[in-house]
Amino acid sequence: MIWFSNQHVVIQALVACLFTWGLTALGSGTVFFFKTINRGVLDGMLGFAAGVMIAASFWSLLSPAIALAEAAESSGVPRWFPAAAGFLLGGGFLRLADWLLPHLHIEHNTDDAEGIKTSWSRSVLLVLAITLHNIPEGLAVGLGFGAAAAGLPGAGFAAAAALALGIGLQNFPEGAAVSIPLRRDGLSRLRSFWYGQLSGLVEPVAGVVGAALVFFVRPVMPYALAFAAGAMIFVAAEELIPEAYGAGNDHIATTGLMLGFTLMMVLDVGLG
Repeated sequence: MIWFSNQHVVIQALVACLFTWGLTALGSGTVFFFKTINRGVLDGMLGFAAGVMIAASFWSLLSPAIALAEAAESSGVPRWFPAAAGFLLGGGFLRLADWLLPHLHIEHNTDDAEGIKTSWSRSVLLVLAITLHNIPEGLAVGLGFGAAAAGLPGAGFAAAAALALGIGLQNFPEGAAVSIPLRRDGLSRLRSFWYGQLSGLVEPVAGVVGAALVFFVRPVMPYALAFAAGAMIFVAAEELIPEAYGAGNDHIATTGLMLGFTLMMVLDVGLG
């Protein structure tokens, strides 16, 4: 941990996002042991992922964004405006990407694919759906380490590390949620694993971009942090929560959501 904390912020973000990708790959690796996944278990995992994302959006992103805005309130911009504007922009960006990028949600038929119509295979569409989730997650981790390195109010190394840990933990079920359905559809275990872990490779890229942004656009950091929060809330509300509640396992999904939210809250408050 001492070695990690002494590295350049871009290296910190890269290592942290490689960790989150690694847990995606670990979750995808469950396909070597299971061909199917119980729908109740899947819904609980999706609820858990949503809970982590909702909690991280406030404690790790919106709260520091508001603190930064309060510190810069002398600029004449109301302290609520950066967080509100960035949050809505993040959700709007994901809505646009959701509308344009061809993708398919878990447990849906190929005919239900969203975005621009293509002839891409089911496996590619499933990977793109999870990849869409992982962009704001990687960006959030990178921004967290960047804000800590810049000494911005409301940010800290421990809080950024807690965010990376929380995102990584919820990536484990996401990896399994891609690879196991692909295996059930007839792909080999190796190909199912490959596609599952592939969805997480975007996180190191987004993380490095987020960390580097701090040095070039520091005045808009409150907007950037809130942007990542808005994108994550969009993913949770638009995709994870409806998927978790779509098969009638409401109590299991709610329990997963509560546990995920609590875990992320404890990590951020306890370590941050």
